[in-house]
Amino acid sequence: MDKTVADRIRTEVTANDIVVFMKGSPVFPQCGFSAAVVQVLSHLGVKFKGIDVLTDPGLREGIKEYSNWPTIPQLYVKGEFVGGCDIVREMYQSGELHQLFETNGIAAAAPV
Repeated sequence: MDKTVADRIRTEVTANDIVVFMKGSPVFPQCGFSAAVVQVLSHLGVKFKGIDVLTDPGLREGIKEYSNWPTIPQLYVKGEFVGGCDIVREMYQSGELHQLFETNGIAAAAPV
C-alpha cells in the first residue's frame, strides 16, 4: 500500500471517534451495505465521518489492506476496526454496538 494512503487512513481513524469508509456519502450512500451502516449509526444518534472510497481507487484498495478486510463499508471506532455491514448489524441487534460506544465514551441512543 502507498505510504500516503496508509498515512491518510491512519490520520482519519485516529482523528475521528467514528469513521466509516463507504461507497458514497452518509447523505447519499452508493450501495445498500453502506446505506445499512449509515442507518444503524444514524439510529443510534452518533456523529460519524463518512469517507467515500469511490472517489479514490488507491484509498478503496488501501483500506482493504489496512484492515485486512476484503469488503466495504468498514467501521472504525476510536481508531479500532470494528467490521463491515453484517458485523455492524449483528452488533446493533445484540446491543454490542451500543455497549462499544458507551465503553469508548461515545453517547449513543439505546437500541430498540
